[in-house]
Amino acid sequence: MALLAIILVYLLVDKGFGHHGSQIEYVPTTSDLDGLVIAVKTTLKFHESRIRDIIDTWFQLAPNNIYFVTDTPDAKLNEITGGKLIVSDCSNGHTREGLCCKMNAELELFLTQKTRWACHFDDDNYVNIAELVRVLKKLDPKRDWYLGRPSTVGPVGIDSIPEKPTFWFATGGAGFCLSKSLLAKMSSYVRNGGFEELGELLRLPDDVSLGYLIEHLLKVKLTVLDKFHSHLEDLNEINRDDIHKQISFSAGGRPRIVKNVVRVPEEYIVEDDPRRFRSLHCFLYRKHCQR
Repeated sequence: MALLAIILVYLLVDKGFGHHGSQIEYVPTTSDLDGLVIAVKTTLKFHESRIRDIIDTWFQLAPNNIYFVTDTPDAKLNEITGGKLIVSDCSNGHTREGLCCKMNAELELFLTQKTRWACHFDDDNYVNIAELVRVLKKLDPKRDWYLGRPSTVGPVGIDSIPEKPTFWFATGGAGFCLSKSLLAKMSSYVRNGGFEELGELLRLPDDVSLGYLIEHLLKVKLTVLDKFHSHLEDLNEINRDDIHKQISFSAGGRPRIVKNVVRVPEEYIVEDDPRRFRSLHCFLYRKHCQR
């Protein structure tokens, strides 16, 4: 039955729509976006670089649904995003403690909104909003869904805990989505800094701790969608004809690959588009390209 469920999900979400060739002509409406909350984790030093790239590209397709969880007030950025900057009391360091703290802030945000679907992405992600919406519309948010993509070859284990649990987790750097039903079950573990405390107890990164919570404690299995992509992959290998079918992209992070970016025509000089997300946006949404 589990295999059948995976096959059905694959058939439901595999084929893209609303596109001509590799260009997406259909842009989600306000109705399509209703109940979707997206949180982007960031930090002060990326407000003028990575976040600017997001604001000028995929943020424009869903400005009322996207929030930025950061560690430092920024009045200018808050104004540009229409009040969508969430300032946590977390540290600005790229540490386990800081990341778990921000993930707790993201989860708290999801719980305070009228959320049907909650999705997390990092500030070095490009999100194909049309494909994300298309995939989520095929699934029932009243059921438990933990959607994402692992980056490990097998489940991870925790030997320091007596039961020595093993579980899968969705890589945070590729993004993941949670359904309304699952969020409700997570609530007691999240409120009042509960998730941050769990991360400290486990001494694991935020995405791994989340996998422990969902797969081990709540017994909800990760549904793997290969449409999520992180910088841990060779992004150049994504077929150009399939780019419109993907949900998320990243860049960099592979020392042996000089330019680990999505293979699309370069429409900007490297200095203006180091992650090639502006070019990617023009490739997918030509009518919404700022060129």
